[in-house]
Amino acid sequence: MATLSAVYDIIDFTPDDVHLSYLPMPHVFEKLCFCSMIANGCRIGLYGGEVLKLKEDLAELKPTFFPSVPRLFSRMYDVINGMFREATGVKKSLIQKALASKLEHLRKTGSPTHGLWDALVFKKTKAVLGGRVRMCVTGSAPISAEVLDFLKVCFCSPILEGYGQTECTGVVTVTSPLDPEAGHVGGPGLHLEMKLEDIPDMEYLTTDMAEGFPAPRGEVCYRGPAIIKGYFKLPDKTAEAIDSDGWLHSGDVGLIRPNGSLKIIDRKKNIFKLAQGEYVAPEKMENMFTKIPIVAQIFVHGDSLEAYVVAVVVPDEANLKKWAEAEGKNFDFRDLCGSEDLKKHIQSEIGKAAKEEGLLGFEIPRNIYVHNEPFTPESDILTPTFKLKRNIAAKVFRNQIDQMYGK
Repeated sequence: MATLSAVYDIIDFTPDDVHLSYLPMPHVFEKLCFCSMIANGCRIGLYGGEVLKLKEDLAELKPTFFPSVPRLFSRMYDVINGMFREATGVKKSLIQKALASKLEHLRKTGSPTHGLWDALVFKKTKAVLGGRVRMCVTGSAPISAEVLDFLKVCFCSPILEGYGQTECTGVVTVTSPLDPEAGHVGGPGLHLEMKLEDIPDMEYLTTDMAEGFPAPRGEVCYRGPAIIKGYFKLPDKTAEAIDSDGWLHSGDVGLIRPNGSLKIIDRKKNIFKLAQGEYVAPEKMENMFTKIPIVAQIFVHGDSLEAYVVAVVVPDEANLKKWAEAEGKNFDFRDLCGSEDLKKHIQSEIGKAAKEEGLLGFEIPRNIYVHNEPFTPESDILTPTFKLKRNIAAKVFRNQIDQMYGK
């Protein structure tokens, strides 16, 4: 398969490699992993059936290859970063020096390993993935460059960032293992052509300039042998997705960087317009706000009849417990989620994060609802790869959204 060779030849699998399979088998990404591992004579272990116990499965199997999704990598970042923040004295100084040294080394050379610091400081963080991982892959949603660089350093492993869709057999672009710069999704494989198409309504044009240099922006389109022929018995949907020249329109907005790599900057469909005419990209804000330690999950919602956005927030249990102890409150997750004090605290943290990230006023949720149950695929709010189903979430939280808008 062209798609396999475009991505997994980079990893150079050997029969000694081990893959922990926990992503849903119907998903094209996991199918690619399975096919590639089998083709190279590698071994595959199946997880125990509960994603929440993945840590135990990783410790038992000790995989050498770990493909995952940004939501899980972001939670790992929160846990490890929390451990580092709690360190004191000489240990804290050593961690800070090791992090700074390895991040500088990573950004200069692209290498996530270091002879001294890996053994002295990062042995425990590497053990989070079992201790033997030599290559990670992330895809299906954006992940921040800060999180990616931090985890490369902590796991002592390259983390490839890929981009694609089921309609293109999973992969369009992927980064190089030794790319020193994060925050993009690499270049297209040899199995596909890629282009950008103007979106005048959103002011994304292939003629855009930045600081006097070409910075083309537009909808990402691609064609080639890996593209589907069409949707089964859905000619209208097929015509909507694939034009007469064979270009598949992704719905994603990309920027071509000076070195030819692609950066996904927006979503053509996952945007909404507020009452004053401002366009809002909720995924961008959600990715920022989930870096806040006490925020485990967040759903940002807007309405064309309203002048501001609102949000549904699920707190992180471990950090909520710390907050409760600091506030002298009894820890009961469900009861605390209904607390006005917690709501004010989370809203304050969101405001601080928004200011640091330079968000505009209309991008900051003016009201939030604190939900006491995680978003899961079982509740149908998330896809099997943990992406938010916005239309479903809007229906599930319709009453709370109306209340936040004072209806």
